[in-house]
Amino acid sequence: MKEILSGNEAIARGAFEAGCRVASAYPGTPSTEILENACTYPEIDASWAPNEKVALEVAIGASFGGARSMACMKHVGVNVAADPLFTLSYTGVGGGLVLVVADDPEMHSSQDEQDSRNYARFAKVPMLEPADSMECKEYTRMAFELSEQFDTPVMLRSCTRISHGKSIVEMGERITGLPEPKLVKNPAKLVMLPGNARVRHPLVEERTVRLSEYGDVSQLNRVEYRQKRIGVICCGVTYQYVREVLPDVSTLKLGMVYPLPKQLIAEFAAQVERLFVVEELDPFIEDQVRALGIAVTGKEIIPLCGELSPGRIRTAFASAGITPPKTASPGATNLALPPRPPNMCPGCPHRGVFYLLNRANAYVTGDIGCYTLGFMPPLNAMDTCVCMGASISNGSGIVRVLPPEEQRRIVAVIGDSTFLHTGVNSLMEMAWNRSPATVLILDNRITAMTGRQENPASGFTLDGEAAPQVSIPDLCRALGIRHVREVDPYDLEATKRALDEEMNRPEPSVVITTRACCLIKGEDRFEKGTMLRVDQDACTGCKACLRIGCPAIEWQPAPEGKKGKAFIDPLLCTGCTVCLQLCKFNAIGRAV
Repeated sequence: MKEILSGNEAIARGAFEAGCRVASAYPGTPSTEILENACTYPEIDASWAPNEKVALEVAIGASFGGARSMACMKHVGVNVAADPLFTLSYTGVGGGLVLVVADDPEMHSSQDEQDSRNYARFAKVPMLEPADSMECKEYTRMAFELSEQFDTPVMLRSCTRISHGKSIVEMGERITGLPEPKLVKNPAKLVMLPGNARVRHPLVEERTVRLSEYGDVSQLNRVEYRQKRIGVICCGVTYQYVREVLPDVSTLKLGMVYPLPKQLIAEFAAQVERLFVVEELDPFIEDQVRALGIAVTGKEIIPLCGELSPGRIRTAFASAGITPPKTASPGATNLALPPRPPNMCPGCPHRGVFYLLNRANAYVTGDIGCYTLGFMPPLNAMDTCVCMGASISNGSGIVRVLPPEEQRRIVAVIGDSTFLHTGVNSLMEMAWNRSPATVLILDNRITAMTGRQENPASGFTLDGEAAPQVSIPDLCRALGIRHVREVDPYDLEATKRALDEEMNRPEPSVVITTRACCLIKGEDRFEKGTMLRVDQDACTGCKACLRIGCPAIEWQPAPEGKKGKAFIDPLLCTGCTVCLQLCKFNAIGRAV
């Protein structure tokens, strides 16, 4: 049976067919849908973790118990999971363990575009990289087998185009006959005290050599000879681009991108007149090929930053004189698409908060989530954003170098899921060291940015079962914060009053805004028939309502000599009433 699957769906299917029993992840674009699809297979115990480190450690525990397990995350999540990953390379596995990482070239939804292949080399673990959905499924199955064969975790690298693109997948059956999980004591292998680790390290180095030799003969790496004037080494989605743009060149398609098959590369290079490497982001393969003493062209023509595409590769090879420059098609135009800057949803409970922070002239240390859009105009109310959980730590550090009159301006903004991800430790530090900053936790009851996944404060698990619900106010108090208050962010006056009072408090304090994400289904957030409208006769054209940047509010220009008027799109309005509270002329009211 064949189906059309996305790469993420195919990875989940591959884990199912491989006999995976446990899968854990933290949601992050472009990896999120892997676990959401793994959850549809009853044979896989799939669950969200508070962060990526915990997700990998859950998978490690299942592996030590003898079961095949998987952890999934986006590229920056590997930074969080790096601590257990590096030690796992030394301990090895019980049941096969696969760490799936989805990179995000071009930073479609990320704060950087780090190349996760470097982690494979750094941690000395093998990495596979599929080029389509079928390979996503097959490589996932092979990764589990490779993990057990070489006693190592195996990383599987995807990227945005592979994760979200769709292609045909041949479905298979779930493997049977795997050993049943059981406890086996082996502290010399699994307890990484220095004495044990010193014994394990040489085994890791020897394993890397064996894996490289395995790559020389493995079906994961494939040579395709065509005309031999040009040879291209490529991997993942770049293989598809090369085949489209340069259909006649010879290719060495690498399915295992670390360790590299040195002998196979040398043999391929000897067969072609000129060798190229086409890869996204870092010259990861290129540098290693050069280290083998092989002449190669790569980043001299291939962009170092951003996502590749057939067009970019065509331009690169045209610059090298390999292909003719592309000419414009007859009738083609250069019309640019209208810009569509990212924006918070209509009715987003965060919008009014950032409006107030801007008005208060706060210095906002921000974090990762929908609310990062508070940086965008017209709100213009975020001044830093580094990584998950950094807002509170950054705020704690900034206030220590400022005079008292400036300390009151510091407000650290973080969402509920991000707070539970890595903000708890930061708030603990702030309370411990008595940093006089204000923390604003935007609790919208869900992990909204990645598609509304559950988190420990939402009260539900991945499969929708009721679960213990973390009380964020009680947690803040337990960490040592004496002043914790909750407000409704749709009540601008109450929110402003809370911010003013806490920003002037000479000790750490927390304000929690409590309104559910407006996209959560089944939430009874508003009154029936709550849409708002603008009384065109009462509207003075002052544009105060435009200062919150709500997509539901449009501006209607007027004939020359007259003022324009605001208009609220009834198809977008959720009735949050934030704009109503801004209008000083009572021109906004409930729709009849």
